[in-house]
Amino acid sequence: MSRRLLLTFALLFLSVPQQAAAQAGGVESLRQTSKAFATVARRVAPSVVFIQVEGRQAVRSEALPFGDDLLRRFFGEDFPGRARPGTPGRSRKVSSQGSGFVFASNGGTTYILTNSHVLENAERIRVRFQDGREFDARIRGSDPKSDVAVIEIAARDLPALAWGDSSNLEVGEWVVAMGNPFGLSHTLTVGVVSAKGRTSLGINDYEDFIQTDAAINPGNSGGPLVNLNAEVVGMNTAIFSRSGGYMGVGFAIPSKLARTIAEQLVAQGRVTRGYLGVTVQKLTTDVAAPLGLKEGQGVLVAEVGEGSPAARAGLRPGDVLLSFDDAPLNDGGQYRNRAALASPGSTVTLGILRDGRKQDLRVKVGRLDEQEAPEDNPGTGNLGLTVRAPTPEQIVRLRLKPGQGVVVTAVARSSIAALAGLRPGAAILEVNRRPVASADEFARAVEVAEGQVVLLLSENGRTRHLTLSRR
Repeated sequence: MSRRLLLTFALLFLSVPQQAAAQAGGVESLRQTSKAFATVARRVAPSVVFIQVEGRQAVRSEALPFGDDLLRRFFGEDFPGRARPGTPGRSRKVSSQGSGFVFASNGGTTYILTNSHVLENAERIRVRFQDGREFDARIRGSDPKSDVAVIEIAARDLPALAWGDSSNLEVGEWVVAMGNPFGLSHTLTVGVVSAKGRTSLGINDYEDFIQTDAAINPGNSGGPLVNLNAEVVGMNTAIFSRSGGYMGVGFAIPSKLARTIAEQLVAQGRVTRGYLGVTVQKLTTDVAAPLGLKEGQGVLVAEVGEGSPAARAGLRPGDVLLSFDDAPLNDGGQYRNRAALASPGSTVTLGILRDGRKQDLRVKVGRLDEQEAPEDNPGTGNLGLTVRAPTPEQIVRLRLKPGQGVVVTAVARSSIAALAGLRPGAAILEVNRRPVASADEFARAVEVAEGQVVLLLSENGRTRHLTLSRR
């Protein structure tokens, strides 16, 4: 046997145990990963709750078989079966389910974090832990603008989850979601962080979502999104779906935002937001290029409120905001979130570009609820929506004229508006061909409308008509 042949046999002989060792090492690595997920499940599950909500919801009146017009012709305005103005609407019992998790306790009170939308129409709230214990809960505070709510129960010695820092998350990092999808208690799913800083999705007023491919389904809302240290890095809130179920894209409110809101709700039952008085818009390529910037490298100041904190600090329309307390700004959503989270009375530093020169402006933060902010107007008949006059920022974003239209701020689930496909964030320009410029005008136009209400909407730069039927 030649020396070359002997060498070949020797190499083949040596490679067999090396390949076996590599395979064994790969299996062991997977086994360790599996054990890591199991450890997270054991640590997280005792703090997660199944939330059951009971309440009442307005229901639509049944449509008359031949329509109002025919009966009105024979019987006049007071024909049998016609709903009269001012008559209280009918309601029905409704129940819903969601998730939540313990994040703090004080004496004999335990605080649970969940989504505001989980608690809609709540008259009774019941929570159940993994070990079967059940408690009646009450709402400590709710902030629909961020979709964060806190409920409390009379209990002590319940394990609270530790907070993690969502700002340290990296795209591709493992995360674990736990909740009660479709009522299936304490279900765990695993995925990765698909993206960070998702804003302008039209889900909440204040958005900074973590995107994940960990399976999130109806019933998961309010459950924790945790890292492999079993620390809360987000609260599962929404999904992107064409089927109503999981399609690989879920969104969680980052822990940095959820924790700030939750602590305010526990302390004072409401949220106090910072106010600078600045309306910003996207920095497009045609504006950025002459300034030596790239698109998305900063945001353009469109308007500065007269007498606002920003105006007093010297900010001007046309300035480009590059940073907020040394953190780069890439879009308007980032600016809005950071301004809102700034503590009233504190001072923040805005990095700006003006006339080709970079400079810093120090701004003393005001309090948003001290401003003359437009209020939601609930006087919209039984359509199931609330509206308000658009803010300066919304006027720019929705391409409206000053004094034009109202913006939908909330749509009740299963309401006439919801069934017709109306969503928060849409601008209503006309009601039955009558222009509206305020919430009061909108309410009056709806009140005098007979039967159908035809809305002219502006969404995503396009206008369309939507018909709502109250018959």
